[in-house]
Amino acid sequence: MKNRCEWAKDEPNMTYHDKEWGRPQHDDVKLFEFLILEGAQAGLSWTTILKRRDGYRQAFSNFDALKVSKYNKIHVEKLLNNESIIRNKLKINSAINNAKQFLKIQAEYGSFNNYLWGFVDHKPIKNNFKKLSDIPASSEISEKLSKDLKKHGFNFVGPTICYALMQAVGMVNDHTSGCYLYQK
Repeated sequence: MKNRCEWAKDEPNMTYHDKEWGRPQHDDVKLFEFLILEGAQAGLSWTTILKRRDGYRQAFSNFDALKVSKYNKIHVEKLLNNESIIRNKLKINSAINNAKQFLKIQAEYGSFNNYLWGFVDHKPIKNNFKKLSDIPASSEISEKLSKDLKKHGFNFVGPTICYALMQAVGMVNDHTSGCYLYQK
């Protein structure tokens, strides 16, 4: 039995924890995926989003930002009727808007990876938390990231969402010190 972070108690959380969460991610498609999924998660549990992840992949063109940026009212109507995703009009429109802004960031910085990882000097921050309750909901860096993303026209990117994004893509290592993945 592996000693995991407290939140990874069941499927699909254990698999997500073991194979993805906190591992440095530098692929722009995956970064866009997490940006969309973290925004969709606002106010909901991460488990709810993980269970719909395949639905999101299909609904959002395998997280191809260029394709998503071209979605129109017809796409939005289809998405609002798609039971495999969270059918929230604000979140759906946010995903389309964020795809457009994502492409602008790529053009300006060469990649979204260059932009995003620049907030942590291109290397993960390793925290040392003993238990889940020690982990903050946001940080100074997530607040800066949030402000900058908003300045670039993104939405559903508050400091808490940005911190969750940073955790998901490995910009911060928030595996608790007793977790078998902490040292990795």
